[in-house]
Amino acid sequence: MKINTITCHEVYNHGASLQEYALLYYLNSNGHQAQTLHYKPPYLSGHLSLTAVSNPRFDKPILKQLYLVAKLPSRIKDLKRKKAFDLFSQKYIPTGNEEYTSNQELKNKLPIADAYICGSDQIWNSFFQNGKDPAFYLDFAPDDKLKISYAASFAIDAIDEDIKPFVREKVARLNAVGVRETSGVKILNELGLTDVEQVLDPVFLLESEHWETKFVHPISEKYVFIYDFDSNPLIMEIALKLKKEKGYKIYTVNNNITYADKNFWLYGPEKFLSLIYHSQFNITNSFHALAFSIIFKKQFCVVNRTDKINTRMRDLLGLFGIGKNLISKYSEFEKLEDIDYLLIQPTIDKSISNSKKFLLESLKK
Repeated sequence: MKINTITCHEVYNHGASLQEYALLYYLNSNGHQAQTLHYKPPYLSGHLSLTAVSNPRFDKPILKQLYLVAKLPSRIKDLKRKKAFDLFSQKYIPTGNEEYTSNQELKNKLPIADAYICGSDQIWNSFFQNGKDPAFYLDFAPDDKLKISYAASFAIDAIDEDIKPFVREKVARLNAVGVRETSGVKILNELGLTDVEQVLDPVFLLESEHWETKFVHPISEKYVFIYDFDSNPLIMEIALKLKKEKGYKIYTVNNNITYADKNFWLYGPEKFLSLIYHSQFNITNSFHALAFSIIFKKQFCVVNRTDKINTRMRDLLGLFGIGKNLISKYSEFEKLEDIDYLLIQPTIDKSISNSKKFLLESLKK
């Protein structure tokens, strides 16, 4: 079966790239011909660009030129990161030659397939423009074609009233609906959409041995791995405490973290996976750093984020019975016990099996 998927493509984020790869690899390994649509709307096209103006206050004559001149040195350096991610995409993420910039373009030049899949990641997060973009709900796909969401994420507990009719209408067109969080099931149920399943992020569809064999490279030092979008003071406190008590180095891939011994911001997804795999302890507020910590059976803690999109981590931890590893203060970290993976692995395996069953059976409809 020929399948086109759509997700947040080429956004230069480790988790976004790896979940995109995982879904395509799993589909193709099951005998399908799957590729991702090269969908690049304007709001998703400024990542690591030399000329993007991220703050609209500076998008004015003269101010814009001064802004770009000030940003140029760091952006030239960041081109190494862009190159690393572009190489990963070219090697591992099959995509069509045609580039689309809007839902209407997709309708006008429909990329022919037997089935269309939207997901995974935060494609339905209405805090961002992608959650309001009909393309991420497969609006462009014809009524007579198979339309599936797999592990689509709202990333929040509730959506605003003004977007509910839009979400209800678009999701109702889908032939099978799989969302990544239990909170996503609740959102859709409250909209009157009851034929909805909670499924795991695509990275869980592949065995840990696949990730290790294909992407993990040796690292000799002992270190704590930090993945922190918020420059969270609790994450810093825990990391520095472990460094002092255990003698561990601190490694990160976030350019906002200033206290790390080594920063791998300019590296691609392979380095991200290697850092998680070889670490002594992972401290994060990232969904995919959490997901791969579980896949690689690592010890970790997740610190609540400040921007209220903790549902992704909270729901996954709750599903596997390790909710205590989501913390908000240091005293909770001190009480953490090692995760017993022998105890929780049957639950993980069952969730993976159910997720695979949902996806493969949806494609038979």
